[in-house]
Parts: sequence; structure tokens; C-alpha cells
Amino acid sequence: MKKMILFSSPIFLTNLLQTSYQIVDSLWVGNLLGANALGAIAISGTVIFTILSFIIGLNTAALTVLSQQKGAKNPEGLRDSLNAFVVVLGSMTIALGIVGFFFSGAILTWMGTPEGILPLATTYLKINFIGIVFLFGYNFIATVLRALGDSKTPVRFVLLAVILNTILTPVFIHVLGFGIAGAAYSTIVSQGTAFVYGLLYSIMKAGVPFSRPRLPETRFLKMIFKLGLPSGMSMMVISGGVLAIMTVVTRFGEDVVAGFGAAQRLDTLIMLPAFTLGSAVNSMAGQNIGARLWERVTDITRSGMILILIVSFSIGALIFFNAEFLVGLFVDDPDTIAFGAFYVQTVAFFYPFLGINFVLNGIVRAAGAMFQVFVLNTISFWILRYPLTFFFAGQYGEAGIPVGMVMSFVISSLIAYGYYRFGRWREIKILEDGEKDTP
Repeated sequence: MKKMILFSSPIFLTNLLQTSYQIVDSLWVGNLLGANALGAIAISGTVIFTILSFIIGLNTAALTVLSQQKGAKNPEGLRDSLNAFVVVLGSMTIALGIVGFFFSGAILTWMGTPEGILPLATTYLKINFIGIVFLFGYNFIATVLRALGDSKTPVRFVLLAVILNTILTPVFIHVLGFGIAGAAYSTIVSQGTAFVYGLLYSIMKAGVPFSRPRLPETRFLKMIFKLGLPSGMSMMVISGGVLAIMTVVTRFGEDVVAGFGAAQRLDTLIMLPAFTLGSAVNSMAGQNIGARLWERVTDITRSGMILILIVSFSIGALIFFNAEFLVGLFVDDPDTIAFGAFYVQTVAFFYPFLGINFVLNGIVRAAGAMFQVFVLNTISFWILRYPLTFFFAGQYGEAGIPVGMVMSFVISSLIAYGYYRFGRWREIKILEDGEKDTP
């Protein structure tokens, strides 16, 4: 428990800074440009995450592979695996950035973005796609450092980006008069600076075995896609589900979209412990699975479950009793605040169930159960969350949106526990026999 707290605390701080990055952006945009601009960046953020989700999933596979290589004390395998991930993920990020830039307007139109928001969202989204390689780059470097056991240094990268974004956003929006485009420009500059700093640090001080990119060996490409494809598809399922839910939200007009956007920022605060422990247990369990220390993996699971329940309930209570005030920080429209506060108060005490999902999926993913996690996420989002949200929104209007969400949290956590308890994820081997089919 002590080691988990010490290792996960910097990850929590990093995630908190990442969230504050988004919150500061939303505060400036909402207060300087209004509710429609806030709705625009909420919708655009969902699109960016969806487009980038496949690569984010491959990044998760990198955490598993590199942490197991570290635990197995295999420096050559670590170096070659790292090169393979850099080549594959870097190429995909650039390609998706180009495609996303040219199809931004079409994607937003397909989502049913309200007319008052569409031009703002298109401008913001296109500019963000230009700098998407920076967003992925500094997050990938942070993942590599965590896989090697360093969870503290990534805090510096994100802190730098947050400080720059806090200063530059109002300057670009208000002083220079760029409007919503200024918020996007400040994001690119901030994330680009953090990426350059992280790259220089990891090479010059941390001793990360980055090398000049070269064509990976076939066996490493097979390993990446064997683990990465299910992991990438899993993230596509998640982000696609989020995107689908946003299409439900947009049916209720600009006030609900803006309120949902503000609520999502607070949602992210509640979910921070889940994101944190999911990443922490993935790294910790991965190293111990690589070293074949299964008793420690069980201890990691137990500690993770205890922590997620305590912390999630505490944060949920804090946000529940201050919902109107917190949503009101982003916008001053009464209807927008009313829906945002209602949504947050409805979901606040149900996020521990989502946290259970993150912890248990992090453990089994550390063993290489990428396809199984893909199936679990498909059930969670497309069999439970989206249909339930769509159904209850149809029955009760916008008030049904959070009701469908919380019901899916509870049911999917039970399914995740069932696989952890009875599944065959402990039999998976990814280092000794890269060609063996996953059980």
C-alpha cells in the first residue's frame, strides 16, 4: 500500500495538472467568449480524443510491454521495443493529424453540432489537429518513464504546459484578439514546449534508450500489433462511446451542450483517482508479472481497490455539495448551470464503480489481456452506457442522460470483477513466446 501511494501520487498530480489544463482552458473560454464557445471546445475535445484514441490504446500496450521488459531485466529488448513503438505510433499520429484537419467540419456536422457552435468548434478543432503530435509526444514520454519506474518526472512536463497555457490563453484570446483560435494556439505552444523539454530530459538525464528511428524487426511489429490492436480498438470503443453519447446531448440544444461540457470538466476531477490507479497498477503489476511475482500482483489489486473506494467517495462528496458553485465557475447562464449541476450531483457517488473497472482492467491488461479488456469496454460502452443513456434520455429528456450513465457504471464493474476473478488472464505470456495465441 505504501509503495502504491508513493508511486501513484505523482501520477495523480500529473493527471490533476492535465485536468487543470483543460479546466483553465474552459474557464478562460467560457468567461471571455461565452457558453457557445465552451460548448465548442467540449465537442472538439471529444472528437480529438476519438481520433487519437487508437494511438492512445497502442500507448497503453507500450506501458505493458516496456514495464515487463524492465521487470525481466532485458535492456536489449527494452531498447528495440521502444524504437518499434516510436516508429509505429509517431507515423500514425502524423497521419491522423492530417486526416483530422481536413475532415474537421464534416465530423462536427455529422455529430449534429448546433449551428451556433459549429463555426467555433471547426476553427478550434482544425488548429488542434495541427499540433496533435505534441499532445501525443509528451504523453508517450511520460508513459515510457512510468514503465521504467519513474512516476515523478512527468509531473514537470505537465506543470510546464499548464503554466504556459494559463498565461498564454487569455493573451491569445483577449489581448491579441484571436478569439477561440487563440485558445487552440495556446494549446499547441504549451504542449509543444512540454514535448521538447520531455524529449531532451529523457535522453540527456533519464537515460531512456531512445535511438535514431529505424525500421523495427518483424517480431517487434508483431508484438506491438498483437497487443496494440486490441488495446487500440478498446480505446476506439471508449472514445466512440463518448462521441455517441455526445450525439445524444446535442439533441437538447446549446444550453445542455454547454452544461454538459462544464460538467465533464468536473467529471474528470472525480475520475482522476481511477485514471491514476489504472496507470499505476498497470506499471506495478507489469513489472511484477515480468518477474513472475504473482503474490505481489494480488497485493497490488487489493491495495488499488481500497484506495479507489476511499478516494473516489471523498472527491465525489466534495463535488456533490459544491456542484452549482463549481459549474458556475465556467458559465453564468442559469439554464446551463442548472443542467451541469444536476448531472454532476447524479453521477458523483457512482464513480467508485467506474474506478473498480479501471483498477481491475489495469491489472489484467498488465498481463497482456488486451483483447479481453477490449471486449469488456465494448460491453461497458456499447451494450450498456450508450443504449441506457439513449433510452433514458428518450424517456425523461436531458435528465435521463446521467441516469443511463450511472446504471452502466454499476453493471460494468460487476462484469469486470467477474473476469478478474474467473478469467484466464494469468496464463498469458508475452515475453517468452510472442507467437503464442492469447488465452
